[in-house]
Order: sequence, then structure tokens, then C-alpha cells
Amino acid sequence: MSITLPPNVLPYPTRDDGRPRRRASDRPPADRPMRRVDDRTRTRHSVSLVVPAQNEARNIPWVFEQIPNCVDEVILVDGSSTDATVAMAEHCLPTVRKVQQSAPGKGNALRTGFAAAEGEYVVMMDADGSMWPGEIPHYLHFLDHGYDFVKGSRCIAGGGSLDLTRIRALGNLALLTVVNRLYRTRLTDLCYGFCAFRRDFLDQLDLRSAGFEIEAEMIAHALRSGLRIAEVPSLELPRRSGRSHLHAVSDGRRVLRTLLAERPGGSGTAGHASGER
Repeated sequence: MSITLPPNVLPYPTRDDGRPRRRASDRPPADRPMRRVDDRTRTRHSVSLVVPAQNEARNIPWVFEQIPNCVDEVILVDGSSTDATVAMAEHCLPTVRKVQQSAPGKGNALRTGFAAAEGEYVVMMDADGSMWPGEIPHYLHFLDHGYDFVKGSRCIAGGGSLDLTRIRALGNLALLTVVNRLYRTRLTDLCYGFCAFRRDFLDQLDLRSAGFEIEAEMIAHALRSGLRIAEVPSLELPRRSGRSHLHAVSDGRRVLRTLLAERPGGSGTAGHASGER
């Protein structure tokens, strides 16, 4: 039985053996079509997660089981814990890299972890369960799209806090006002340590602080260095167990001194002070 094609339809080309010949237009489209001259195929970047911990054995299991697959290495920086923090971390994640900090303080712990990190992207978060590791892909998304430093914000749409006391909220607002005026920026949150950055820029961050003020120092140096900063919404959860190592008043003063010293034209000496976590 023969089939007559309409006059405006050309017959499908065939090979000598009668099988249909494929045309270039029949090829399946590429996974990531190149639509512009300067488009490049996106490559996956390796990710290091730095988690400073001091006596957080009860919180480690929840934190570690929430870590997404996009994280390539987890670095636990132990602050001379007297409980089973290290043993629990090994039990929950046998591949965890354990690093001992050389001096007291969260700043020292983070700097130790950053120095040990091997990933192209470095993410930092607390071990107390107040930060959900499931948010990490949002941070990586902005790094993948050209930003150099990404920080969580509890004060933009989609973010919030279930643990922010009135004193901490007022202190954060006051310090945020200072940093926005000194550095001529429009950040929405300051004292929140869920951040990610490109490891190539670790030298520009030039971190020296020993205590909690390192989070403010990171932002101040990122601003001074002209890094492209993005904020992503983040929900701060209540600490799952134990007591916080943060001292709102004394640590707030340290943050303020750091912001004043590190401002453009400042002395830049605040980071040499020592302090405990």
C-alpha cells in the first residue's frame, strides 16, 4: 500500500538500505543549551562545611543527619570538648575531618577550620542546631551565580528567628545601623554566623579575630575588599540542647570595637584581641 504525501511535505531521507537517515535537527537537545556566545557549561564546585563545636555531643546527630549531599567534606573543629562531641561526630559521619583548635574562641575555631578546608566553596555554621543545613544549597546557588560572599539573614522575606531575645534583637539592630553607615551599605542582618564564601578570597578576608566578633570582621573585610555580597533568607532555630556560649553584652561590645577599628580609615587592630567563645 503506497502513501501519497501532500505537495508541501518532503519525504524523509533514506539510506541505500531503505532505513531512514537522521538529520541534525533530530538530535536530542543538550542538557544545558548554549544560548549566548559567552555561555559556559556550569561545573560543580567542591564544598567544605566548617562546624566549630564545644561540648555539642547532644546536638551533633541532628545537625549531621541534615547535611545535604552537595557538601563534599565536613570539618569539625573541636574546642577541647569534655563530652563525647568528637566520638559522636565520628559515629554519625565516619568521613568527618576532625581538627583541634589551637586557642580558645569561636574566631580561632573558624580560622582553624578555614585553613584546613580544601573545597572551592567554604560554608560555616554552628553545631547547636540553630541553623538548618538544608539551607546550604541556597547559599551555593548565589556563589554559582557570581557572588563571592553569601550571608544568611533573619530579617528578609523567608527568614526569621525562633530564638532571638529582645536584648539580642536590639543589639543586632544597633550594630547593623553602625555597619550600614560606616560602610555605606544596606545589609539587613549582622550578628548571624551562617555564611559561605569562595575559598580563593580567604586572603582578602584577612581574619584575625579570636571570638564571636569574627562574624562581623568577615563582613567588614568583605565590604572593604569590594567582594560581591548576597543575603539569603535563613530561619534561626532554638538551640536544641545545652546553653549558648554567647554573652550578648560583652560580645556586642567586641563586635562594635571591631566594626569601628576595621572601618575604612580605621586602625584595623581590633582583630588581634583574644577572647573566649
